[in-house]
Amino acid sequence: MAGSRRSRPAERGGQSSTPDDDDVRAAVADALAQALPGGGRVGIALSGGRDSIVLLDAAHAVAAALSCEIVGLHVHHGLSPNADAWAAFCRSACDRRGVAYAMRRVHVQRTPRASLEAAARAARYAALAALADEQRVDALLVAHHADDQAETLLLQLLRGAGVAGLAAMPPARSIGGKTWLRPFLALPRARLEAYAASHALRYVDDESNADARHRRNALRERVIPALRSIAPGYPATLARAARHQADAAALLDDLARLDAQRAVTDGTLERSALGALDAPRARNLLRWFIGTHGLRAPSAARLDEMLRQIAAAGTDARVALRHAGVEIGLHRGRIRVHQPRPAPFCHRWDGSPRIELPHGTLVLTPQRGGGIAARHLDPSTVTIRSGMPGERLQLAGRTRRPVADLLREAGVPHWDRLVLPRVCCRESLAAVAALGVDAAFVALPDEAAFALEWHPQENTGWTPVSHSLRGTI
Repeated sequence: MAGSRRSRPAERGGQSSTPDDDDVRAAVADALAQALPGGGRVGIALSGGRDSIVLLDAAHAVAAALSCEIVGLHVHHGLSPNADAWAAFCRSACDRRGVAYAMRRVHVQRTPRASLEAAARAARYAALAALADEQRVDALLVAHHADDQAETLLLQLLRGAGVAGLAAMPPARSIGGKTWLRPFLALPRARLEAYAASHALRYVDDESNADARHRRNALRERVIPALRSIAPGYPATLARAARHQADAAALLDDLARLDAQRAVTDGTLERSALGALDAPRARNLLRWFIGTHGLRAPSAARLDEMLRQIAAAGTDARVALRHAGVEIGLHRGRIRVHQPRPAPFCHRWDGSPRIELPHGTLVLTPQRGGGIAARHLDPSTVTIRSGMPGERLQLAGRTRRPVADLLREAGVPHWDRLVLPRVCCRESLAAVAALGVDAAFVALPDEAAFALEWHPQENTGWTPVSHSLRGTI
């Protein structure tokens, strides 16, 4: 591993702690005791670098006393010619301590607007989350320290971030049912360096850490030395500033929750509530509302544009604000987050009681009377398709009317009107899922028939708003 690892004397695993160890090991012990008071399985994000090796060593030293079991989790990016050697080193570091080890390979896909550094980071976190699930860990420890926190704050300032961004990295966070912990956020890099030296720990050096093309590395090389020369308290002062911003962000979330008490129902936001607030408070509420759907916050400019379009739109205007892979729409004065409309579809029915569609499942359940008469459902003549302009349907006891009008009156949002599955028999529209069966195809009393049950995919934004739209016809 020449050129990629600093060699040190053999590690002295299992030795008793020294006074200089107290703050490093205590930080890990405190984090685990708070997150897992009864003990549990703990994953260590293990790159092989100095900080993660210190984290592994400290966690191993305190784990038994806390009834915790440790597993090292390594992500193999394949971006460096030394990547295989790093993976082998991490396995060896775990083996020497009697710690379990798991690795996951990832392929880093670079997007046009994202740097390689950002793409690798996203791939790493996704892989760590997958490894944590696979290894059934209760908490995942990451080795970010106070210098990392200060650098993140500076980078967020350069991006013009708001208070949530300036809060930088939280010491603890729940993601996907797992607790992610950063026990070293209050400790400077120098403290971890001292721990590694006192224990003669070996670790690897990632050559990309010296590449000034990466903004963080350039900041570390060119800007931070100047900051240290004029601010002796660095990085602790900036880490403290990040904590202040975290407090401010929490207060803004509390304010948004107060504003949302009467405005948010069933995952939708009353548009008039935004209009009743001043601009900063309206932005805060809309940003918070978007976040409750698990979406990243939009930029300040994008958020302003969203508010402008929402305020200017008519009561049931076809607003479709794309953000983070979803759409934000307006229906009957309420703002809703939903999936984009799928492409038009048309499937020949094969006689199966379950028809899997791009956005949900249509289920045909046998019954007597009501629903579609079984005599009409010859698989050779039945298709399941999306909606088309000009469709008309005659519901029982009513005149034949445009399907678009029936769906609008039933309270179906405009983005769902064309994607509700249609059942067609010999090219004739026989039924629209969650709306009704055409009178010409309804089964007679006690006649063999099928009820239609529409089960949209979770998080598609479909919300029945009428008692006539319970999903079964």
